[in-house]
Amino acid sequence: MAYVLDWRRGTAIIGFGVLAAVPESGLVYPLLGRPHDSLSPPGRSHGYNVSFCTYVGTTFDASTTNLTYLIPAPLSATKSTGSLRVVLSFLSPITPTSTLRQSIPASYLTVHVSGQFDVDIYVDINGQWASGDREVDIVWEFDQQELPQGKSLKTWKIRRQSEWLLSEIRDRAEWGTVHFSGPSDVRHECGTSGLLRPRFARTGTLQNTIDNDYRGIMDEEPVFAFAKSFHLNGSNSGSSPISDSVLFTLAHIQNPMVQFASARGLTFMRPLWASWFHSVHSLLEFHYLDFHNAAKLAANYSAQLAQDAFESGSEDYVDIAALTARQVIGATSFSGTPDNPILFIKEISSNGNFQTVDVIFPAFAFFLYTNPRWLAYLLEPLIEHTLSGQYPNKYAMHDLGAHFPNATGHPDGRDEYMPVEECGNILIMGLAIVNSLQYDDDASAGSVWSTLGSDSFDANPDNSAFSLGNLEERDGINALDDSWGGSTKGVKQARKWVTRSYKLWKQWTGYLVHYSLEPEHQLSTDDFAGPLQLQTNLALKGILGIKAMSSIAAVVANVDDVAYFTNISETYISKWEEFGISRDGTHAKLSYNWYGSWTTLYNLYADAVLCFHLEGTSHALSAFSRSEQNSRQKPLSSSSDSILRKNHTGFVPQRIYKIQSDWYHNVLQRYGLPLDSRHLYTKSDWEFFAASVTSKAVRTEILQATAKWVNETSTDRPMTDLFDTEGEGGFLGAYFMARPVIGGHFAFLTLGRACGGRAMEGLAFLEKEGRMSSETDPRRAH
Repeated sequence: MAYVLDWRRGTAIIGFGVLAAVPESGLVYPLLGRPHDSLSPPGRSHGYNVSFCTYVGTTFDASTTNLTYLIPAPLSATKSTGSLRVVLSFLSPITPTSTLRQSIPASYLTVHVSGQFDVDIYVDINGQWASGDREVDIVWEFDQQELPQGKSLKTWKIRRQSEWLLSEIRDRAEWGTVHFSGPSDVRHECGTSGLLRPRFARTGTLQNTIDNDYRGIMDEEPVFAFAKSFHLNGSNSGSSPISDSVLFTLAHIQNPMVQFASARGLTFMRPLWASWFHSVHSLLEFHYLDFHNAAKLAANYSAQLAQDAFESGSEDYVDIAALTARQVIGATSFSGTPDNPILFIKEISSNGNFQTVDVIFPAFAFFLYTNPRWLAYLLEPLIEHTLSGQYPNKYAMHDLGAHFPNATGHPDGRDEYMPVEECGNILIMGLAIVNSLQYDDDASAGSVWSTLGSDSFDANPDNSAFSLGNLEERDGINALDDSWGGSTKGVKQARKWVTRSYKLWKQWTGYLVHYSLEPEHQLSTDDFAGPLQLQTNLALKGILGIKAMSSIAAVVANVDDVAYFTNISETYISKWEEFGISRDGTHAKLSYNWYGSWTTLYNLYADAVLCFHLEGTSHALSAFSRSEQNSRQKPLSSSSDSILRKNHTGFVPQRIYKIQSDWYHNVLQRYGLPLDSRHLYTKSDWEFFAASVTSKAVRTEILQATAKWVNETSTDRPMTDLFDTEGEGGFLGAYFMARPVIGGHFAFLTLGRACGGRAMEGLAFLEKEGRMSSETDPRRAH
């Protein structure tokens, strides 16, 4: 999905403008946004003329987006003078080894210039960063704080005049303060856009003055600007281009950040960064001066992601994964304390629900790959709230609140009704966290970054099993997390985490025992498609949740529960195959009783990522670490094993993987794999879940179709997860966008490292020619 950045057509950037002026020519060039709307049209001289430079293009990785422009040399320059290159480099660091840095709600903009003639750069923002309502009044102030070595930091602070605490308009916060910062050697000014921008275009500078006439966002539109003059014109006409840069930061500071119905009652939650920084000044100073460390950590993540994505997919997958990463992490807010960190997440654009379990579920692929502790922090508020007795139902809740940032819960129990969906989701994710803690060496860790740091364990019963009280310095960079799991530490962390909430895991599984095999009329996560009874894919999720509980029970050596839930899940999966697979054995039906229908069986991914598909194969014993095997009660074989499951390996029979892989090839459309037989639209998160457990050829087909959609369609909106697979490949009426569910795009990456790195080996049977024989299919045996 190509993003429109052409100033002639409009842009996705709101309230942000960048200009470049060349003093020798009197020409001013719009680079980003629409700042030229405040300037005279080209050809009408007012001491300047508007012109348009060459937009070279965009490069990006998981944390950085670079926009590159070429500005032609002025006519007065020598023939040997080449164009001046300007790069706007936006960095929103993803730092899996530093939760402290990830908790800081701020980003960087570096303007790089390289050339042989002088240029002046202008950057401004307006009040739309402080509110989603263009009519509201805003207030602002200018601050200059001292930095080490005699330097200082200039900062614009903008907020609503009358803040609406914990409220949003058009998915934008109506409380908090925007901080726009630059170094002391830039010029600053705020005032009416129609005055500032033309004056800069004429003079190439700002006046270091402040307009204190507070007013509405679009009332004589006040803008908050910095300007920097770069002197690149060397005295020697044959000199090489000179390079220079300037660094700006943007932060949105909120305290409180959300309200949460915690165990102690409804609580205004502070940001996590506030535990380490005593003031906003100290936060801004750290963030600004930490640029090189943050950039180094982010570059390490981006490089590893690109390498892994290429190896597990293609060059197209590298781009898709990079585009996905920031959209997922951008929907989160870190809170709590270092002793008990938590992570909040918003369901953006679809309805704004708070901590939606079936939004976390597709995103969990991203978190398992990047930093599994963040997945644990996401589940923590759901666990805490439910343990406190504030949710009356026996099944897992759908969300913590109807609209972010208010996690007030559902004490009446009337949250969106998805009981099988959410119980299955949270049990699958719970075991995924436990499994991620169990590894013996770097190669078998589920995340590359899990192994870094000390193996200290926080035994304090009042603290989280995954506390952040032991930040470290490595390779000259401070404030880094300790290791995640591994060997004995992982066993202790898993036991501590599961023990505290064991009754919940068992309660949720009990619901699935009663209701998952034949789900009643209800919604699945794809609620836009409406409710349906006896959903094949939903039932599979519930059964996998029961299976997951047998392994969770093993963490605390509850032998009886291991045996019971193993037996139930084994019995159910055999019945599920009988109910859910078409009569000709070629595909899964959408619903047990909907003959002629079909569905994308994306919940099959959980069977593989939890390593259930390795049972009974040569990879099974080596899929789990020795520390786990020695510390956990081994699952007991059920009496049904020899009767129901003697004809296949893996929990879900291999033949299910095979027929679904073949089926997806047959129903694939121009822009991807439709969700099911009812419509031609798809969900990209579920596409990647499904594709990750197909043959290499089918996976490639689905990936190429999605890449075609990305490359052939255009929009000025953030990436969507719901679109048509035919026609123009456009948004549906729901206009889902910017949602963290696209973390499901990381399914290939997560599976590639699952099960001690053996998960994909367990799918090698998919590369064998021919279909499964009827002799191995119990539905055809008689």
